[in-house]
Amino acid sequence: MNIAKQIKTLLQEAELYHSQGLLDEALVKYHHAEDLIQRHEQLKNRLKLIDAVSKKIQHLKNEIQRIENAPKRPEVSAKKQDLIKKLFTLTPNMSEDASALEGAVALAKFGQFKRAILEFKALLKKDSLQVAAAKNIIRCHMALSSVDDAVAEYDQWLSENIFLPNQLQRLRTFFENVLNKEGIDKILPQIKMSADDVETIIHIPEVHHVKAQTYEDDRLKNEEVKIEDDEDLDINSIGITFDSGPLKEQVFEFKVRFQLGNVVSLLISGREKDLIEKFKVGTTINDVQYYSNIAFFNGSGLIASVKKIKIGPMRGDYCVDIEAAIS
Repeated sequence: MNIAKQIKTLLQEAELYHSQGLLDEALVKYHHAEDLIQRHEQLKNRLKLIDAVSKKIQHLKNEIQRIENAPKRPEVSAKKQDLIKKLFTLTPNMSEDASALEGAVALAKFGQFKRAILEFKALLKKDSLQVAAAKNIIRCHMALSSVDDAVAEYDQWLSENIFLPNQLQRLRTFFENVLNKEGIDKILPQIKMSADDVETIIHIPEVHHVKAQTYEDDRLKNEEVKIEDDEDLDINSIGITFDSGPLKEQVFEFKVRFQLGNVVSLLISGREKDLIEKFKVGTTINDVQYYSNIAFFNGSGLIASVKKIKIGPMRGDYCVDIEAAIS
C-alpha cells in the first residue's frame, strides 16, 4: 500500500473508532497518520493535511478531557445493578447468604456503592457475615468520600447489640487503619466495655501464625503474626513485580478496592493497555507483596477474574480479582 492510501486508511479507521466511542484508539490512529504525513515531504497538500489532522487530534483530546472531567453518575438503573450481581457472582455451590455477600461485593466493585450499602446492611443480621458486611459498608462510604457517614454508621453499631465486644474492637482497628491509609485525621467514638467485655477481647482461644516482615528501627525483620481463625487478613494494597515482557522487573502498587476472603479486587484504568495485558485469567503472578495494617507479606496471586466494566461511573476500566496466596 502506498503512503497516500495508508494515510487515508488510518484516517478512516480513526473516524470509525471515534464514531463507536473508542476515543483512545481513534487518537492512536490519528497520531500514526500525522507521523506518516510529517515524514513524507513529497505528499500533495502536505501542510493542509498536517493542519487538518492536528485539528482532529486537538478536538479529540478536548473531547476526552471533557469526559474525564464530567461529573460521574454514581449509580445505574436497578435493572442493570441486578445484572451486575448476576454476572459477577461467580462462586458455585455457595450458600444463599454467602451468595448475597458476594453479590453485594460485586455491586461495590463496579461502583454501585449506595445499593451495595443497603445489601450489606441486610447481612448485618447474619452472624457469620456481619463483620465482613460491616467492613464493606465502611469501604463503600469511604469510596463515596462520606467519612462522616462511615463514622455515624460505626457509632450506631456501638449502641446496638449485634456485635460482640471483640468484633467491635476488630472493626475499630480496621476503620482506624482505613482512615490512616487515606491520611484522614478522625477520632472514632469509644467502645464502652465492662470488665467481662475486656476479658473477652483479651482472651483469643485459637490463632494461626503467618510469616511477615515488619519495620522496627528502620531495620527489616521477620516475625510471626497472629491472626484469629475466624478473621480475614485485611489487605490494603499489593505490589506486583512482573518477571517477563516489556514490564519486566517493574514494580506496580495497586490499592485494594474490595476484599472477600482471600480474593482482592483491583481497578485498572482502561488506558493502561500494557498493564491489562499482563493479567490473564488462570495465570499465577509469583512475586506479590501484600500490605496489611500490621505488616507486609510475600506471596503469589492467581488471576481469578478480569472483567471490563461496561456500565456505570467506571465504564472502560477493568476489575481484576486476585486470589492471594501468602508464603
